[in-house]
Amino acid sequence: MAFKRTTLAFFILLSVFLSQCFSALGYDTSRSDNLAVYWGQNSYGATHPDPSSWQKRLSTYCQDDVINAIPLAFLHVFFSTGGLPEINMANICNNNDQPVFPGTSLANCQFLASDIKACQARGKIVTLSLGGATGAASFTSDAQAEAFATTVWNLFLGGSSSTRPFGDAVLDGIDLDIEGGSGAYLPTFARKIRSLSSGASKNAHFQTPILALSSTLLALMQSMSRLNNYNNKDAWNFATWDNWAKTTSPNTSVKIFLGAPAASTAAGSGYVDASTLGNIAKALKASYSSFGGVMLWDASQAYGNGRYDAAIKNALGGATGTPTTTTRATTSTATTPRPTTTTTTTRPTTTTAPGTGSCAGVAPWTSTVAYLGGAQVTYNGHLWQAQWWSQADTPGGAAGVWIDKGACTSRLATAQPNIAASTAAPIMKDAKVPEKPNVARRSSRIFKE
Repeated sequence: MAFKRTTLAFFILLSVFLSQCFSALGYDTSRSDNLAVYWGQNSYGATHPDPSSWQKRLSTYCQDDVINAIPLAFLHVFFSTGGLPEINMANICNNNDQPVFPGTSLANCQFLASDIKACQARGKIVTLSLGGATGAASFTSDAQAEAFATTVWNLFLGGSSSTRPFGDAVLDGIDLDIEGGSGAYLPTFARKIRSLSSGASKNAHFQTPILALSSTLLALMQSMSRLNNYNNKDAWNFATWDNWAKTTSPNTSVKIFLGAPAASTAAGSGYVDASTLGNIAKALKASYSSFGGVMLWDASQAYGNGRYDAAIKNALGGATGTPTTTTRATTSTATTPRPTTTTTTTRPTTTTAPGTGSCAGVAPWTSTVAYLGGAQVTYNGHLWQAQWWSQADTPGGAAGVWIDKGACTSRLATAQPNIAASTAAPIMKDAKVPEKPNVARRSSRIFKE
């Protein structure tokens, strides 16, 4: 089988948990240098034929203090043989290479119990990702959603069952990556999990990569969960989410994460080297108090790319040593996220001389710079201010990113200290990876249009 995702853009991860913070070496919700990395789909193996460099056992990625949170991908079929789900974790755990529980298609991967517990012992959280790009993931009624929540609780979380794929290991929560199917009755599912975890020794954490989920579900999750916003580049607006975190979320300590592919082969195009991503992350960290860290796809790619994960952790201020990182040059068009429209433009690098008067000290607009919301520039003798993250969108252009604050010679133009701008950060465009049959042992998750 081959899972495919349409677009992996720089995404937002909103993080807030009911249970206690983990150790300083693990996941601490109050910090701004956390690193979350997906594991399970051997993304590196999709484009690299040498098995020696493919995805390793989960515990391999928990030997140091670089990674703080690990979503396991995927539980991709909700209702399969015998009414139980299916899981597929590429070359490590799948129902082709591992035995299945009698009367089901659910792989028995209890050998991973020791790995999961070893990671948790180091203070890391380990969650299970449901869905995926082609996952059969939907409900037809409240009753079905509640029943499935009970199944998930018993198979993977704090319940009990004779068919627990990871044995006695208790996962820390659920990642709702519902790309196939619909979001119908997901609030019911979330409420049931929340109810089951109430009073349990370990509360369940939630995260979701899909912005199209209902506001009801978000309301349920924002007091107990982590929300990933990717697969929706129109919603990539860090300032908007920062405002949501501070003014709308019941928990004003909610954290927002920035995510990206860990190598050029992880998303086809749009990859930026560790230095560039590190600079972007540091700029967001300096500008937004809600910034919580970075999330990467995926562990196999990060390790195959000279420990890209460790380089990003170092940029965030984590004490991991100085890794050697291999970078690959890529090109992509620049896409400006906006709440309701998408504008894609490619422009040559241009610079406009700043005006005089009250614009003094404000740098001219440059097409290769990524500007954060609130950043000011000069262009054609006027002072302009960005409404949200932008790169290569000309002030006064159709994208509507920039607000004209007036001519530099006008009293209307008031220069302010500029919000940090980073070097170019192209949004990930859809990777064009051809369909590959029988790749479950290599990678179940590759990216294409």
